Amino acid sequence: MKLAFILDPLESLKAYKDSSVAMMRGAAARGHEVWAIQRAALAWRDGVVAARAQRLKVGADDTAWFAVVAESVLPLTAYDAVLMRQDPPFDFEYVAATWLLERAEAGGARIWNKPRGIRDHSEKVAIAEFPHFVPTTLITRDAADIHGFIDELGDVILKPLDGMGGASIFRVLKDDPNRNVIVETLTDFGARSIMAQRYLPAISQGDKRILLIAGEPVPYSLARIPRPGESRGNLAAGGKGVARPLMGRDREIAEALAPVLWARGLLIVGLDVIGDCLTEINVTSPTCFVEIAQQTKFDVAAMLVDALERECGNS
Repeated sequence: MKLAFILDPLESLKAYKDSSVAMMRGAAARGHEVWAIQRAALAWRDGVVAARAQRLKVGADDTAWFAVVAESVLPLTAYDAVLMRQDPPFDFEYVAATWLLERAEAGGARIWNKPRGIRDHSEKVAIAEFPHFVPTTLITRDAADIHGFIDELGDVILKPLDGMGGASIFRVLKDDPNRNVIVETLTDFGARSIMAQRYLPAISQGDKRILLIAGEPVPYSLARIPRPGESRGNLAAGGKGVARPLMGRDREIAEALAPVLWARGLLIVGLDVIGDCLTEINVTSPTCFVEIAQQTKFDVAAMLVDALERECGNS
């Protein structure tokens, strides 16, 4: 197959832990062509979406993991599959990219995650579709409602709707002397909606990342355990990742959501679960492939390549 990955700049990727790099390595190991595209290179003209792309030779050395062996401007239909793996922020340019990718799809390109699926699934707000799995949650920009929520529950998490990696997430107690300024800052004085959730003490046991690939759960999750004194388990915020077999409530949530999300063209999904509660549904560039593979020997990237081979072969 000829596979294109829409990525952040290649030099910025940390190959030793990057899930997109793991996917490219997995594809190259099967003999598939690997191409890289920068989101800014996408362009539409005369009914065709094309982009300047680099064909890569992908290696195992983390310090020099790729070499560019060819470069060409090609329509997205020239590839067997295009994987959108651009990291957030999910800003206007990201939305514009989904519009262009949707036009490419209309012309016959195979794109995952499907651009409409990415655009229609806010990684925070998407949990509202599954209220029976989520903790007590409020989404609003109204400061009075947020303060009422804090007063009612006494211990809450506040976070922006467009954040990633644990950025700008606050734990706020009822008697927190900084609660006013936190609410003002996050909502930009009422101009921006945020999410408030009941604080889940089970975070001490880890914020579990559950991966879904083509409608099937990966059999292990990665519990991201906060460092001492921290309420965020995100690896980017210093959390420690511990792989665990997928069991009980975690499996129940995964098996309930997997077919629904796959039917919408979401090939790769990362569910975040704390205790028994679903807290986020990540669809832009879900991670943790490498950590799970290293700790369990289950090759998550190979599971993805299997799915791509199956889907492209069936098309």
